[in-house]
Amino acid sequence: MVVLRKLPGMPGWPAALGLRLPQKFLFLLFLSGLLTLCFGALFLLPDSSRFKRLFLPRRATASASSSSSASSSSASSSSTRDTDLPRSPPAAAEPRHASPAAPRRLREKLRTAARMAGPPARTAPGSRQQVQGGESRAQPASGVPPARETRAPFRFDYERFRRSLRHPVRGGRTGEDPETRARRMKIKEMMKFAWDNYKQYALGKNELRPLTKNGHIGNMFGGLRGATVIDALDTLYIMELEEEFQEAKQWVEKSFDLNVNGEASLFEVNIRYIGGLLATYYLTGEEVFKSKALELGEKLLPAFNTPTGIPRGVINLGSGMSWSWGWASAGSSILAEFGTLHLEFLHLSELSGNPVFAEKVMNIRRVLSRVEKPQGLYPNFLSPVTGSWVQHHVSIGGLGDSFYEYLIKSWLMSDKKDSEAKKMYDDALEAIEKHLVKKSAGGLTYIAEWRGGILDHKMGHLACFSGGMIALGAEHSAGERRQRHMELAAEITSTCHESYARSDTKLGPEAFRFDAGSEATATRLSERYYILRPEVVESYMYLWRLTHDPKYRHWGWEVVQALEKHCRVEAGFSGIRDVYSTTPGHDNMQQSFFLAETLKYLYLLFCEDDVLSLEDWVFNTEAHPLPINHTDFKAAGQP
Repeated sequence: MVVLRKLPGMPGWPAALGLRLPQKFLFLLFLSGLLTLCFGALFLLPDSSRFKRLFLPRRATASASSSSSASSSSASSSSTRDTDLPRSPPAAAEPRHASPAAPRRLREKLRTAARMAGPPARTAPGSRQQVQGGESRAQPASGVPPARETRAPFRFDYERFRRSLRHPVRGGRTGEDPETRARRMKIKEMMKFAWDNYKQYALGKNELRPLTKNGHIGNMFGGLRGATVIDALDTLYIMELEEEFQEAKQWVEKSFDLNVNGEASLFEVNIRYIGGLLATYYLTGEEVFKSKALELGEKLLPAFNTPTGIPRGVINLGSGMSWSWGWASAGSSILAEFGTLHLEFLHLSELSGNPVFAEKVMNIRRVLSRVEKPQGLYPNFLSPVTGSWVQHHVSIGGLGDSFYEYLIKSWLMSDKKDSEAKKMYDDALEAIEKHLVKKSAGGLTYIAEWRGGILDHKMGHLACFSGGMIALGAEHSAGERRQRHMELAAEITSTCHESYARSDTKLGPEAFRFDAGSEATATRLSERYYILRPEVVESYMYLWRLTHDPKYRHWGWEVVQALEKHCRVEAGFSGIRDVYSTTPGHDNMQQSFFLAETLKYLYLLFCEDDVLSLEDWVFNTEAHPLPINHTDFKAAGQP
């Protein structure tokens, strides 16, 4: 009970208000009703979970929060609440597209391939959706649950999927020459060397520090461990390193813990962990990889709880709270991050039978379709609150890159049925050709960056993936367009090769420029390093498969020799600090993507075309192969 003290020389508070006795009771009645209303609203209105934490035990609020995040569908099919206000994260490594210290791109789309997940579940007006046991169930607004369904649980027909592949996963191994085989075996030995040292000195950590012979955890993965294990799984399998694959699988089964409470990059967790687990499930059929991928995918869903449904870049995997990167302009989300979810999320829906994953990424596409594109270009920063661009910086390298990659790959993954993704890709590439593609005085073709209409004549190593992407799109075009785009792809890949050839180590810098008389070389000390990146050899692999021009294998072998000479150390492979030095210092980091991408693309460059055939697979932006949807793989007898 609140006791109000009467001050000397002053009447009691009812008298001071001039209230008679009946009015006092009315006033108290009104006051008690107001308090009841306030506390009722606090607990009953939507989005009150943060306030409930003040009053309820932590376990109860965590459970309420996780259930509400799982039940949210796409922003267009249910009211989306901005429960996760942006805040600056603690000092953390920025995603690979933003910072040299961080492991590949804010490198890293996408859609009507929702055929892969079945049609999105629609909720009647006034109803809400709950996700329980892997199903999305609409409940009437009255709260009366629907009659219990008797249908069998969803089951993905893995055997039917494997029969649908047009080529053996590891190919037929026929008709290759001895030199090609010897070079492929050398790359396989490099992979074994990288894995063995990681296993000996850093197993369970995220990456190996080969100079100091210990592990590195970092702070991009929200407490998750074993990034190198997950990234290496499918490469070990494809290279037929059977013993090493079993070691990695055993670690996933016994030690890979998803019950973590830390701040993770939505983008990096998706492309590395979910992409790696999905790919390994499709390659092997081992259920542990599927179940881990689906469980981790559900932990990412709260990041989409924004007014637009555009996810924020950082999420706490324990609490579900999300926010934007502290360095991102005005609390914005990054194009290459929220645009690099489509492939993996469609497969999460495909494997679980739960449309919520597909709905989330299809909503991203709807937002991007509505927003005005300056000069037809997609800027890198978008507000998750308003759905508007925050600034007009356009890059095909870091911050933008894999968004475009996932557009063309979404179309291919849908077995060329996702016409919306194809149109978005074609329109974007047309704008890029018109505004960003330039030719240097020396005749080198490059893709500049665009800052509000002003060109920055530089190209990042990350942008070198675009040669392979454009070639992949050209392969499925016709006539003059096909020829023009194949020529453009070859020219860009040649320019990226020049950035390697013009260095003393024959490895390429982080960025190279075309100004002040400089061509395809780094002009700033901060851009001279090489961190085992894969984008250049990625384009070599695609151009080889689509043209069979032997120069791409020759260029790839030059990279192998340079890696052996300058990056191989006693206990693994390390990035180097200056590609223009004949005795470069090492950065003491064996990036997980070196095993996932760089070595995989080099290996495939010296394989026959039927090994992970492009007729059966698309690669996510971490080089994890995901299957093209040739048919519907629900188990027979299911609706």
